[in-house]
Amino acid sequence: VQLQASGGGLVQAGGSLRLSCAASGRTFSTYVMGWFRQAPGKEREFVAAISRSGTSTDYAGSVKGRFTISRDNTKKVVYLQMNSLKPEDTAVYYCAAGIPYGSHPPLYGYWGQGTQVTVSS
Repeated sequence: VQLQASGGGLVQAGGSLRLSCAASGRTFSTYVMGWFRQAPGKEREFVAAISRSGTSTDYAGSVKGRFTISRDNTKKVVYLQMNSLKPEDTAVYYCAAGIPYGSHPPLYGYWGQGTQVTVSS
């Protein structure tokens, strides 16, 4: 599966952005989808994951209550709605596809190219 992330940009603190990740291929619904982020000088960290059917979701503690992950298997797209953004959310955001459900980057075998999110104070 190939992944293409989009929707990043510059936003003021307290604002919102919605990231999208479009997938190619016929097997999108068989993959767990995740969002990760990496800030300069830091390791890539888990943000959110969603199960194949979309009925189960998981979030990092730092974004719980502010971010929402969702997916549309018909359109082969996964979304990350980000509200109440903070400067510490600034990072390159990556979507990823994997088989096991989890939060560890090695579980995901396919990665998009990343989209930059910058939150100004």
